[in-house]
Order: sequence, then structure tokens, then C-alpha cells
Amino acid sequence: MSHKISFIINPISGNGKQKALIPYIRQYLNSQFKVDFLMTKAPKHATELAQKAALSSTAVIAVGGDGSVNEVAQGLLNSNVLMGIVPMGSGNGLARHLNIPLKLENAIALINKLEYKTIDAIKINNSLSMNVSGIGFDAFVADRFAKSGKRGFNTYIKETLKAYRHYKANLFKIETSQGIIESKALLVSLANSSQFGNNAYIAPNASVTDGLIDLVILSPFSVLQAPSVGIRLLQKQVDKSRFVQIIQTKKVTIESETNFHLHIDGEPMGEMKSIEAEIIPQAIKMICS
Repeated sequence: MSHKISFIINPISGNGKQKALIPYIRQYLNSQFKVDFLMTKAPKHATELAQKAALSSTAVIAVGGDGSVNEVAQGLLNSNVLMGIVPMGSGNGLARHLNIPLKLENAIALINKLEYKTIDAIKINNSLSMNVSGIGFDAFVADRFAKSGKRGFNTYIKETLKAYRHYKANLFKIETSQGIIESKALLVSLANSSQFGNNAYIAPNASVTDGLIDLVILSPFSVLQAPSVGIRLLQKQVDKSRFVQIIQTKKVTIESETNFHLHIDGEPMGEMKSIEAEIIPQAIKMICS
């Protein structure tokens, strides 16, 4: 039986050189597969392309970063079509969590096997989150990053440092299955996987197959304490910080009297005063080892 594999490519993700990858993908992909390459032309276009590709494909592959992965997943939600990732973004958080190789040749070798696990997703208001989303400081930075017009990890770090000097933490009312708490927080992350990307582990023990959201509440800290928190992020030990509280839950409602920023898998979603989120168990059949 011949399988058709459709690759959805975001030409501006990461380093912006994805179109040049097509000959290499053809080279490494099993020659028995039929293959189709689809280019996104605008935000949300990948979702439309994925829905159409799913009608005739065994697997649909997102070539890009976490934003591209998110859009493709929306088009495949609760379907029997396999999804894959060729990581080409700035952070590649979900791919790293799933141990999907960052090297193109190895990522395609994994796709050739068509082996998968069924993973969860998170519904936040009316949006889908596959990796890590959140409110507060990191969402504010995501907004600044998007408006900067520049991509890459270095730009993200610069925007983070600029924003931290002036950012004021919100007081949040957080309702989970474990009860209601009020907490002043720098940010609150809703984690399906363990990391933002670039091996910055915001929820070290998160699993994409446990049917739970890892809700990470990060309290404000001083500039002098920031390096310690940063090191713990990179060492998968942020859960041991006195500034961090992690709650596992299937549902959560978060409110604040003042507006806060929201990001979904790194993409800014604007400002609001409340969100509702719940886990979607076994949402996507993801090609991984």
C-alpha cells in the first residue's frame, strides 16, 4: 500500500529557509511514499491546508516551529490522520519534548517509520494549545517579539530583558479541581509538554499523555534572583524553586481585575481579563519515537 505524506511548510518560520529544504526532504523520504508540499501564505492557512490534506494523506507534517505545529494540529484534531514535525522554529518546544530530531535527515527517518503515540492537547477559550501557553510576562514578551519584526532566539532574549524592567505582576484568581487560590504571579503557564523551547523546562514533569494540564504559577522575583530562576529552567529544576507552584488539573479558570496578555504556543493572542482551559485527551496521533 502506498502512503501519501503531505508537508505543510511555513516559509518564514525560524531561519526562513524552509523552501530550500524540499529537495532534501525528497532525498531522505522513503521513495515508496507519494509526497505533496504545501506552502502557507498567511496566519491560520496551515489549518486549512491540513484539513484538506487529511482527506487524502496518511500523514501531514508541519515544517516549522511551535506556531506551525499548532496550526496543523488544529486541522487534524481527533482525526485518524498521523501528524509529524520537521522542527524548523526558534524554540521547537514540542518537538524537543517528544525527542523528535532537530537534524532534518533524522527527522525524516523518523517519519519514514510512521510510528506514533496519541497525545493530548489543551483547549484555551476557543483555541488549541499543543505545547506550552500562558498568561502574564511571557505572553507580554511574545507580543513584543511578534511586533519586533525580527525572528530568532537572540531577539527573544533582548525583548525579555527589555520587558522585565517595566513589567508589573497581576493578581490572579485561579480555580482548579483542587480549589480556588489567589496569587500574585509574574506568569501562569498551562503546560502540555515540559518546555517552552530551547530546553527551557517550565514544567519538568509534564506529560503529553497523562490527561492533565501542568499549571505553573511563577511568583515575582528580583533582578538579582533572575539568574537563579533561569538556571533552574535550563536544568529541569524550576519546580524546586521557592517562586514556583505547580498544580495538575483537567480544567482551570483564571481571572484578573486588570488586563493580562495571553499567548498560545508562543503566538500572542492579545489582552483579556479571564480564560478557561481544559485538557483534550488523546487529541492527535503524533509521529515520534
